[in-house]
Amino acid sequence: MFRHSKSTVMQSVTDSRSSVIDEASTERENTTENGGMGGMAKRPIFIPLVGGKRFVREVYVDFQWYPGFAKSQKQKSIRDLHAMAAKEYQLKNFLEVSSKSEQTLGVALSSFNLTFTTQKGRVLTVEAAFQGSKVFEYGGPFRDLFDASPMDAKRDDRLKNSGRLKEFNLFGQIWPLQPLTCFYDWVYINALVKNVELAGQITDIDAFTDIEFNHKRSINCQARAAALYCALYHNDKLDEALSSPDIFRSYYAGRVSDPHEPDNVRYLI
Repeated sequence: MFRHSKSTVMQSVTDSRSSVIDEASTERENTTENGGMGGMAKRPIFIPLVGGKRFVREVYVDFQWYPGFAKSQKQKSIRDLHAMAAKEYQLKNFLEVSSKSEQTLGVALSSFNLTFTTQKGRVLTVEAAFQGSKVFEYGGPFRDLFDASPMDAKRDDRLKNSGRLKEFNLFGQIWPLQPLTCFYDWVYINALVKNVELAGQITDIDAFTDIEFNHKRSINCQARAAALYCALYHNDKLDEALSSPDIFRSYYAGRVSDPHEPDNVRYLI
């Protein structure tokens, strides 16, 4: 499915209309959560673990939310999230994984920018591959989305109007909906290992965040997938985990809570 060669990373993705719609949804939810103004918000941080039965520790942190659509406002929120997490959990080296990151590495690792090359030489973003693999009651997979921009793929009306999500089908490889996040993590980590330079730069990160990820409306998270990559790498499990989908799925046994329900401390995998 994946060709084992380093892919180029897309440096820019532009679809301003859809992007504004998506950010507006996030901003409305944060504004409502914070009583219509700036205030405290809650986001998870994902911490790679080494030497235990679990791989990723997920904890929710309260921090100051700076409202507004400007990138600078999002970056203020990111700084405060990292500062509060550092104070509470004695962590030092954070990476925001999103297009709002102040670090070029974090922007490159966004699912909108991270790419992989198929065996036939086709270059896909992680986001387009994930959205184009969805199979619903009345349609899908919509493989034409593989060639769409990440934002167009994410906002395609067919993903909303084709009934219940049943499974994923990526190049004929069928993935069930359970365990939650497993298919997304598989696509993301497989893409990451093909981008050797990027993968080598994140192995010393203490914790990952995604300021756009809202646990109330989303399950899959690029920061979580990046943390899982680091944990598998440091535990010498990466090659084994990626050797087959069945083995990768076996690593999810023992999940103790649903991603929609943030506990104070949760072990993800």
